[in-house]
Amino acid sequence: MTRDALLLVLGAVVLAALVASGIAPYDRATWVLEVAPAVLVAPLLIATQRRFPLSTLLYVLIALHMLVLILGGAYTYARVPLGFWLQDLWQLGRNPYDKIGHFMQGLVPAMVAREILLRLGYLSSRRMAGFLSVCVAMAISAVYELIEWWAALALGQGADEFLGTQGDPWDTQSDMFLALIGATLGVTSLVRWHDRQIANQTRSAG
Repeated sequence: MTRDALLLVLGAVVLAALVASGIAPYDRATWVLEVAPAVLVAPLLIATQRRFPLSTLLYVLIALHMLVLILGGAYTYARVPLGFWLQDLWQLGRNPYDKIGHFMQGLVPAMVAREILLRLGYLSSRRMAGFLSVCVAMAISAVYELIEWWAALALGQGADEFLGTQGDPWDTQSDMFLALIGATLGVTSLVRWHDRQIANQTRSAG
């Protein structure tokens, strides 16, 4: 499959999932809040696809992250069936699906930041790029937790489904820890693959 065909397939899958999730979500307000990042990012990706096309790896990771958000929005994170399966498998006290979302919230922004830092020449050191990319991901994770806090203050009980704490007093800390794990794994385990794709993308752009 060519790169262009893959991108079309990814876009079609994400769009179909978004439409299907919006037909009868468990909680409409929660659905809007959860899918908002995907809805906002998609036009930006389309607008920059020619001027600054990202690596194929990044487009795949972004699409996967969008699907995680969309599924969480449809059911609310505390009710996603996959999460219940994981809860039974690992004998957990709560549905852990939201942790997948926060893992991706660390992984994807870190990889996006790494690609931008290296391709635009802001840094030449791969190690420093990896470190700063993790910092960017953690900053985004912190801002998202602040948004959840503001939503709780503004919406009161209506924010319970969006927060998805499920009675866990350490939910915020564990959310950020999962983001840290995702970001760290991304800038370590995917480095060689990412560097090859950056090189290919740079040659194509040139």
